[in-house]
Amino acid sequence: QRRPNLAARAGHGVRKKIDTQKVLDAGADYLHLDVMDGHFVPNISWGAPVIKCLRKHISEAFFDCHMMVSKPEQWVDDIKDAGGDQFTFHLEATQEPTKLIDQIKKTGMKVGMALKPGTPAAACFDLVDKVDMVLVMTVEPGFGGQSFMEDMMPKVQELRQRYPTLDIEVDGGLGPKTIEAAAAAGANMIVAGSSVFGGNQKEVINLLRATVNKHLGT
Repeated sequence: QRRPNLAARAGHGVRKKIDTQKVLDAGADYLHLDVMDGHFVPNISWGAPVIKCLRKHISEAFFDCHMMVSKPEQWVDDIKDAGGDQFTFHLEATQEPTKLIDQIKKTGMKVGMALKPGTPAAACFDLVDKVDMVLVMTVEPGFGGQSFMEDMMPKVQELRQRYPTLDIEVDGGLGPKTIEAAAAAGANMIVAGSSVFGGNQKEVINLLRATVNKHLGT
């Protein structure tokens, strides 16, 4: 059965060890770690060495590594060695997604597949049965603090209707004002950055979880 999962985005600029432990203590289920290479997206953020350092201090948390990189195949082993639990690649960044999925699985990591706003849900249909999660971006990847794109909700609905048990993650502009639309569309994995780190962390996380729970019927 699907269950709500709330992630705190530990992105560039976060005081890594201190802030990430705080949001875990506040109830976050996992950490969403943005990795950007300056090519696939204009920004550059932390990479495997920083994730490895974070893992030394936070041993128990699930690390969902969101790879906004041009050649994800080159990063798989480094992310595994750094302590990543899930390798979430962008479908737009690889020419051989099936081969990449197999490469990730061989390391023991879970596989996430991300779709940029301009990529239709149908682009991933042939691969859904091979991955653990599909991430629907609700902002353009690469920059924090953008406004939630509610016009991505039909994409979430399409995936939910076609795959009732799939873990569907949404990332970008999620917070108390936008969670209702995302949860109603069928998202059960919520990535929140600014809204969590910029407010009462426990209160925001509990509100997001309760809203998802309501629409999951649990």
